[in-house]
Amino acid sequence: MSLISNISWRSIALWKRNRDVFLTTWKTNFLPPFLEPILYLVAMGLGFGALIQADIEYGGESLEYIKFLAPGLVAISIMYGAFFECTYSSFVRMYYQKTFDAILATPLSLEDIITGEILWGATKSFINATIVLGVIAAFGYAELPGLLLIPLIAFVGGLMFASLAMLFTALVPNMDSFNYPFFLLITPMFLFSGTFFPLSVLPEWGQQLAMTLPLTHISNMVRDLSYNMLTVEVGIGAVYIVVITAVCFLGSVYLMKKRLVK
Repeated sequence: MSLISNISWRSIALWKRNRDVFLTTWKTNFLPPFLEPILYLVAMGLGFGALIQADIEYGGESLEYIKFLAPGLVAISIMYGAFFECTYSSFVRMYYQKTFDAILATPLSLEDIITGEILWGATKSFINATIVLGVIAAFGYAELPGLLLIPLIAFVGGLMFASLAMLFTALVPNMDSFNYPFFLLITPMFLFSGTFFPLSVLPEWGQQLAMTLPLTHISNMVRDLSYNMLTVEVGIGAVYIVVITAVCFLGSVYLMKKRLVK
């Protein structure tokens, strides 16, 4: 309990600070998540998808490849939105801009700062995923009413990835070291979490390994909700996200305090 006893509603002040900075450049921040899914849908969905003759079996339904791919793009945006924000951006604020040091001179505690950063990382996932969701819905690759729950999944999933990212931010000695978690964790999740192809095509050991990856559960939940397929995967994913978020959040608070408190 001591790890979270100093967390208060003051953490929202740091969230507001990051929000205000974001809003000053909102046009730049809006464009990439808007254009990226369109490029993927055209290149991978229409281009590569044209080479796939058979539909993909998922959740007892047959989906065209592009319909399988589209929800995966939302899941990817959830992961990248939070992870980039709470690694590179948080490290810059902590190490180069000394923003954390300045905020510690206010009534905010160190725990408030870390919590505010994680909340903002989750918000970036929510913003990016909602933009991507709007694009794929406009193309007809997400359906009501399930798609209305996806922004909630984006925020909760964002909390998980932001907490995980903050663990690495607490550990890396410099910005170049972020290459390790991106190469060893983020890239494998990007490729092997059921985003571009169903896990059923992998060998048994590959499927079991993929189910340990956070993005796999996000991808399954988003795809189920996109097409109103409320399967057991949604429940399993919800439990997985809660457990991993709690562990990573507590770990990030502990390690960041250990790093910043000399």
